[in-house]
Amino acid sequence: MNRIILGVDPGSRATGYGLIAATGESLLHLESGFIALPAQLSHSQRLARIYQRLESLISRYNPEALAVEAVFLAHNVQSALKLGQVRGVVLLAAGQADIPVFEYSPLTLKKAIVGYGQATKTQVLLMVENLLGLTLNNHNTADALALSLCHHFHSRWPQRSVSPAAI
Repeated sequence: MNRIILGVDPGSRATGYGLIAATGESLLHLESGFIALPAQLSHSQRLARIYQRLESLISRYNPEALAVEAVFLAHNVQSALKLGQVRGVVLLAAGQADIPVFEYSPLTLKKAIVGYGQATKTQVLLMVENLLGLTLNNHNTADALALSLCHHFHSRWPQRSVSPAAI
């Protein structure tokens, strides 16, 4: 039976998404890309665009889990607030569909994909390409697929699910 996992890389300029189907050790790329968030849109319009796209993906693929990067510290308060709002929309979309959300730190993600916690974005992208037999040209997409893969690799052990109410 296929386990469908949605990975989301929240961003205020582009939000990456990646869906995989996993059966045992077999991995299949279903769909991936990024949600473009043009500067001419208001912040609320950007958030609505993210929500609508995620809602569409969720209804089409019915994933059993959503993987997202854990909150990190940011030096710019405004950027952190906007990123937190994007992340909130991601959690809302999952919550509305009753999909459990799993968080992975950047260190855990890089170790799961590359085997080294200090790996570069390019190393992550190349390994995702190798694991899924793809050619990617966007780090947002690669990071989202990496989150999906990370969840698959870690799903043998109990994980902490994040409730949107806990944010």
